[in-house]
Amino acid sequence: MSLLLDRFDRQVEYLRLSVTDRCDFRCVYCMSEDPCFLNKDQVLSLEELAQIGQAFTELGVSKIRLTGGEPLVRTDCDQLVSALAQLPNLRELSMTTNGSRLTKLAPNLKAAGLSRLNISLDTLNPEKFTALTRNGKLERVIAGIDAAKAAGFDRIKINAVILKGHNDDEVINLVDFCRGRSLNIAFIEEMPLGVISERKTARHCSSDEVRAIIEQKYPLVLSAERTAGPARYYQMADSDIHIGFISPHSHNFCHECNRVRVTVEGKLLLCLGNENAVDLKALLREHPGDIARLKQVISEAIWHKPKQHDFGAEGDTQILRFMNVTGG
Repeated sequence: MSLLLDRFDRQVEYLRLSVTDRCDFRCVYCMSEDPCFLNKDQVLSLEELAQIGQAFTELGVSKIRLTGGEPLVRTDCDQLVSALAQLPNLRELSMTTNGSRLTKLAPNLKAAGLSRLNISLDTLNPEKFTALTRNGKLERVIAGIDAAKAAGFDRIKINAVILKGHNDDEVINLVDFCRGRSLNIAFIEEMPLGVISERKTARHCSSDEVRAIIEQKYPLVLSAERTAGPARYYQMADSDIHIGFISPHSHNFCHECNRVRVTVEGKLLLCLGNENAVDLKALLREHPGDIARLKQVISEAIWHKPKQHDFGAEGDTQILRFMNVTGG
């Protein structure tokens, strides 16, 4: 098996594969209030997504995370899970979801071979939840989390984006929620994607600030826990859950970046903070089923993966695509 190495001797082992740009929420940090979604022929088909997964795993990728938008608004998502789960070189198949559809779909996803779930939850206040998501219902997400635990998912992680003046007063509440349900949690600095305004940069809350809030109640000790992602994990003396911090602004982790993204349009994004991309969809449709050619193009592209992103502490880099287009 050949390995995906870039010019800086980093091995790409982790693919984030977007299956849709659509979502049943409209989170303020993820998409515009009135998004324009792609037409069906613009997005990758189930077969094309599976071929991309096959090519990457044959090149040494051992972890795939399915993202969106919201992956579970795509009705054939469980079929994709089943196809990818059968890839012989894949060690972990995970998904990032808003949790709103897990009460119905969690058992099917587990049976299809999904290994792990990351569930977004930024607030435990129902009114604030609806405001942040623009239309979501908190009780549906909490019911979805409980349904996922009941279905046998035992490594569920909550993802929380903390914004000053919006939910920074809920950090301890979120930690206590996860302690009570034995869930890991990762606090994520807001990504400077989409249209950046003064209001958006003013709400930035750093990982150091969130950690300081937590340590007012729970002293944290650095954990040896590592995943294939960028989070740094900590533990509390009286709990076995892990608290992670993902800090693209304040603590650059580019020197050990091992991941790339493929958007639902088939664009291979070599870095979240750059616009350079390779069009895999065009290749797939011009040469359907040609895995060898697809692998060659991917390998050549990885060599051009940039050394680092350019996110500044104040979010001064303008990347005009929103997260729902990029893939979470």
